[in-house]
Amino acid sequence: MTTAFDPVRIGRYEAGNRVAMAPMTRSRAYGEGASPTDLTAIYYSQRAGAGLIITEGIQPSPVGQGYMATPGLHSATQVAAWRKVTEAVHARGGLIFAQLMHTGRIGHPGLYASGSLTPVGASPVPAAGQAFTPDGMRDFVVPEELDADGIAETIADFTGAARNAIEAGFDGVELHGANGYLLHQFLSTNANLRDDEWGASIAGRIRLTVEVARSVAEAIGADRVGLRISPTVTINDIVEDDHRETYLALIDELNPLGLAYLHIGEGPDTEFTPMLRERWTGTLILNPYTPDGFTGPEALKLVETGATDLVSYGRLFMANPDLVDRLRVGGPFNTPDYSKAYGGDHVGYTDYPVLTS
Repeated sequence: MTTAFDPVRIGRYEAGNRVAMAPMTRSRAYGEGASPTDLTAIYYSQRAGAGLIITEGIQPSPVGQGYMATPGLHSATQVAAWRKVTEAVHARGGLIFAQLMHTGRIGHPGLYASGSLTPVGASPVPAAGQAFTPDGMRDFVVPEELDADGIAETIADFTGAARNAIEAGFDGVELHGANGYLLHQFLSTNANLRDDEWGASIAGRIRLTVEVARSVAEAIGADRVGLRISPTVTINDIVEDDHRETYLALIDELNPLGLAYLHIGEGPDTEFTPMLRERWTGTLILNPYTPDGFTGPEALKLVETGATDLVSYGRLFMANPDLVDRLRVGGPFNTPDYSKAYGGDHVGYTDYPVLTS
């Protein structure tokens, strides 16, 4: 029987175990030009025991930013700063992918260093809700609809950021197609109201995700590219009227590319997950659905039953830098302090204790 502590193939790499660190926004990119700091290097290197670390969302362009103090990968300064992070993780034997996250309409002009930028989206449809900006909470604005040139530029931004990730020493990248951000907005039926080849049908709505994946795969190698999806997850005002047909069509288009993995942030339609598992021909990472959003140690059984190849953990990894060791012996587990989840210094970031022998 395969266990969560057995090695697994992820693209061109062999991971030492099947416990992945899920991407988690931490809003601590206080370095020059939205760059990570030395504290970020400590944070990720502490968690290098994961079979795979997937970083917090990293914007591939200035307009891709949706939250305060989130990092980018679109400048030489950012590349140099991330190199310190990857070197620290590799020094401890870890495997680390950069998650490329363009937030699309989930942004606000007040977040951008340049006041001339406007969030972009599939259609000029604002999301319900508000953005947290330096001036407080502000309603989401009407995004600028991406035209043909804007779509081409967006694909180029993802591709350039992927090249930068490899230059910075990352082992690969994960494309964020989930949680109501730009790629997910194109997949949806309420944020994408287009009547051209980038919308209007399932084939149109999946096209941007497919084209981004294809372009990034051609740039850095398909075996260094993963994709995260979240069918039926309604975060950030997302509606998917035909999610099963949409995601099965998406997988059919992606399978021939030979990507390193598919990462599912499972939604309420848990009966759909086995269908995706059967349809997908590559390595699968699953972040299981629970009503409270908390994935516990019992999720390791999903590897044993063959429901997935790896399980990803978010909150437990936030509070337990040595999570794999703790899972191996059945705990105990530190409790995360959610009041310190976003922003701040080392408290609630790098100061969680490890097990003592």
